[in-house]
Amino acid sequence: MTRPEFAADAAGSAGRIYQEAIKALANAATGHGALVAPDGRAFIDNPLCGDCVEMEVNVAGGVITALAHQVKGCLLCRAAASVIGKRAVGARPGEVEQISAGVSAMLEREAPPPAGWHELSAFAPVHGHRSRYDCVRLPFQALLAALRAAGERR
Repeated sequence: MTRPEFAADAAGSAGRIYQEAIKALANAATGHGALVAPDGRAFIDNPLCGDCVEMEVNVAGGVITALAHQVKGCLLCRAAASVIGKRAVGARPGEVEQISAGVSAMLEREAPPPAGWHELSAFAPVHGHRSRYDCVRLPFQALLAALRAAGERR
């Protein structure tokens, strides 16, 4: 049986994590879809929670020129993919690696969100909820894997 004070704390905690900014990002689904002829594609899943992300990229001159994703997952995973859909086109693979590392630092150590990706500040309340970190990181892992796949094709 759940103690009432624990249930209230859990509900408040969930409310902080799944606030309106996260819901809006997830619902926007920026970048959702598929590319006709991607240079790189990756599918990453988290068998512990069931989230899965397929990420496709086109790269020219060392820069992401197009991106698409398909996500079957929680609000956090869908919202993170939407931020990627909004911000990653025009980025270089090294920048994406830095952003991905910045997301991990933000989640684990309450570091500020990576510069230029202000939407990531919506994920600050996830800090302290370790079981949700991979929900946010999974789309970044998929993007990095798709970029590696694109590099291997060249």
